[in-house]
Amino acid sequence: MSNENQNFTDAQILRMNAEKKLAEKKRKTAAPVTETDVKKLLHELQVHQIELEMQNEELRQANETAEAALKKYTMLYDFSPMGYFTLDSEGNICDLNFTGAEMLGDRRLSLINSNFKLFVSEDSLPVFNQFLNEVYKGNSKESCEVKLAYDINFFRLVYMEGIVTGDDRKCLMSVVDISNFQKQHNP
Repeated sequence: MSNENQNFTDAQILRMNAEKKLAEKKRKTAAPVTETDVKKLLHELQVHQIELEMQNEELRQANETAEAALKKYTMLYDFSPMGYFTLDSEGNICDLNFTGAEMLGDRRLSLINSNFKLFVSEDSLPVFNQFLNEVYKGNSKESCEVKLAYDINFFRLVYMEGIVTGDDRKCLMSVVDISNFQKQHNP
């Protein structure tokens, strides 16, 4: 960028360049401009302005629709009664919802980049490792039951399902606490 343009905004530079191009076009087409030409040009500009206003309104409505959908799906994800996790192939937590964080006994942001395996009890670790390997080996949904243990005295039996999707090859995993269900059906 030259020194003379450094104090101008991008919009001002764009305007200056457009005016230069218009001046060049006027020199090339030195035909006299008639009143009819001016009226046609004015009409075209007015039509174009209305088209732009209509496009702007459509974009505004599309933006409002997208924002509403984002809010809806954010609420569905964040406040779902089941835990949602996104794991990489090593088991590191890339993303999770609030229920997932509560299941692991910590704050959501503290758990990002933690390894999910740290929260699986020792006796369930082989089952979880096999589950994660199978999820990444195939293209189908896998499931298992494991015990989560984030405290010496606290175990939680969970049912999880996972599948690998997308180009980034992340495991999308849902986790449901079945501890109370097990207690009710196995006294």
